[in-house]
Amino acid sequence: MSDLIGLFNLLAPFFGLIGLGFFCGKVVKQPEAGLAWMQFFLIYVALPCLFYRLIADKPLDELANWPFILATTFSTFCAFALSFATGWRYTRDLPQSVMQGVAGSYSNIGYMGPPLILAAIGASASAPVVLIFVFDNLFLFSVVPLLMSLAGVEKLSLAATIRRIVWRVVTHPFNIATAIGVAASYLHLQLPQAADQIVTWLAGAAAPCALFILGVTVALRPLRQMPGEVPVLVFIKLILHPLLVWVVLSALGDFGPAWIYAAVIMAALPPALNIFVISTQYNVGVERASACVLIGTIVSMLTLTVILYITKTGAMPYDLFP
Repeated sequence: MSDLIGLFNLLAPFFGLIGLGFFCGKVVKQPEAGLAWMQFFLIYVALPCLFYRLIADKPLDELANWPFILATTFSTFCAFALSFATGWRYTRDLPQSVMQGVAGSYSNIGYMGPPLILAAIGASASAPVVLIFVFDNLFLFSVVPLLMSLAGVEKLSLAATIRRIVWRVVTHPFNIATAIGVAASYLHLQLPQAADQIVTWLAGAAAPCALFILGVTVALRPLRQMPGEVPVLVFIKLILHPLLVWVVLSALGDFGPAWIYAAVIMAALPPALNIFVISTQYNVGVERASACVLIGTIVSMLTLTVILYITKTGAMPYDLFP
């Protein structure tokens, strides 16, 4: 019983903030444009500070675990491929299938992942959380524009598309923060006390702002019709993806419980709100993206609870092939 109470106390603030945002989005009649500055603060200020904080005090050897990076990124690729195939079966449309591939493979690794996993596992999970975040983003934000260019959505040549991908990767605020954090780790830099306090405050603001925005955004986009492929995509995202991560990591080596449990929980997170942002950017599958985020978030209240319970109680062995 104490385990269940502890799990409730862990998850309730996360889903409670999403619920509060959803309630406010339904009750308070404010234009959606009002979210713009809050989203800017989150993406360009608060979350970069959180990722800097996670990396800066880590030894570099923890951030060069290439077998772990290979295993988790390969698992995300498999989830993307399965989701893409599911989207193709239902739509027979390449751009929409790409969006479905993202919906079934891209976890909420920026908004929910770091605070939830650090609260559940502890500081020992910060290195795997950062690695998954960086390399899943590198994979997905490379493959999506490339496939969209091949589908003719982006009217650019292959060379121009590659240049745009490289530029977006290099200039993304999360990746810049990661690079600065790696440099700080390598040089053993310490911020001045005042700057360190600002970074600490901003890092602490990231999770509540992100979860509240998620709830508001879902509330402002009501589900009018359930696309037929959404249940399959939600199953791939919330069940199959974490299972793939668990099996591949177990087969590839002994990474230790903190790393494997962190990776499994990251994969079990609901679909990221960025899916809607990407679909809006390309004007492809917006309603389907909204449906995946909404249904995935609701279903994850059950699936994520179960996965957290079996990892925290040890009911799930961290290594399938000891």
